[in-house]
Amino acid sequence: MPVPVPRQRAIPAVESGQAPAAAPAQGGGPLKEEAHRTEAAVAHAGGTTLTLLLIEDDPAGSPVLPELRDASGTSIRVRTARNLTEAERLLTDDVHCILLDLALPAPGGRNEEDELAVLKHVLQIAPRHAVLALTTSGDAERGTEAVRVGAQDYLFRDELDGRLLSRAIRYAVERKRSLTAERKLAEGRVRAQENRRLERGLLPTPLLDGSSLRFAARYRPGRSRALLGGDFYDTVRTPDGTVHAMIGDVCGHGPDEAALGVELRIAWRALTLAGLCGDELLGTLQEVLEHERSDEEIFATLCTVDIAPDGRRAGLCLAGHPAPLVARPGRPAELLPYDNNGPALGLLKGARWPRMQVELGAEWSLMLYTDGLIEGRVGSGGERLGQDGMVEMVRRQLASGLTGEALLRAAVNEVRQLNGGELTDDVALVLLDRGA
Repeated sequence: MPVPVPRQRAIPAVESGQAPAAAPAQGGGPLKEEAHRTEAAVAHAGGTTLTLLLIEDDPAGSPVLPELRDASGTSIRVRTARNLTEAERLLTDDVHCILLDLALPAPGGRNEEDELAVLKHVLQIAPRHAVLALTTSGDAERGTEAVRVGAQDYLFRDELDGRLLSRAIRYAVERKRSLTAERKLAEGRVRAQENRRLERGLLPTPLLDGSSLRFAARYRPGRSRALLGGDFYDTVRTPDGTVHAMIGDVCGHGPDEAALGVELRIAWRALTLAGLCGDELLGTLQEVLEHERSDEEIFATLCTVDIAPDGRRAGLCLAGHPAPLVARPGRPAELLPYDNNGPALGLLKGARWPRMQVELGAEWSLMLYTDGLIEGRVGSGGERLGQDGMVEMVRRQLASGLTGEALLRAAVNEVRQLNGGELTDDVALVLLDRGA
């Protein structure tokens, strides 16, 4: 993170170096050896004017030099405050480091038994600033405790010189930057892990106990490093033996669309298990979408099928969604009829979605998919794969003996290859198989 550029303002005499300087003392505090080791590491920050805020009740008698320079010769400005009230007023964005006298009284005389009450108060009002604690050589334990509480380091007042302090300031600023970056990185990792766990939990678990149908699914979000997109799917078996499957697509690819897709999927499962089907089910889902969407222009396409308990027939409803593909022995794979395709959910008030009855036969494979599978480009031109290209592709893959998850994986991989790279849209596929 770059050092903030100090704002232009009037500089007090003690800060500008016009006030008389106190004579430097000899020796160094506990930072001396470490400062030598880290001086090279922080040299890249040289050339930037740093501002030090000194907080102690007697600045005139301080051994701290009003005029300080770092190893590169760059001036370090010193701003002084006699108490915490003054410190809060002077604690502007151009302050990089605070040098705090631990002997300073706590604010309002509170926490008298807590020797570090003043430090804790400073850390509270200045969470983004580096802090150096100033104590006496006979009170090293207090200095160590100050570091444990949150200071970047501590210095001995009676062993301090200007050269050591200059290096200590640079070290403290760089260490604060490093700690802040590490904390943000750790927080980012935790958030990413939580998001991954959440998104995995939101993907459906098929409820097909008691059914002879085989199930497979493939899901690939378009968002970078995401596990969940605006596409959604689910499959459940109701007590009468009917297997219900659906797949849908919320327009857009962001987290809001992903959340809406999850809401629609959960609503579909609940309504299906409650006995709703066809037009009544889709009409209720449209009401859910209208109440939950963040913008009136957001819509969702949907395909639902309900497979009879004998597995030979199915009801099909399409709401602006591409028709499923069915493959049967001895016949080329083809799309189911889509002449009665209704509008997408959320587009028309009072819309209707007719339910079509289709014959499947004794042995079949039924593939539901979202438009991410058919809208990828073919080669370097602007041509899209389309439904016809997708049908031909699946026919080839079925002829090569692919089934189940292997078929879905091959379909997605070939579409990516034809597109010349990753697909920008979400892709979801559901495959139901019934053997002879």
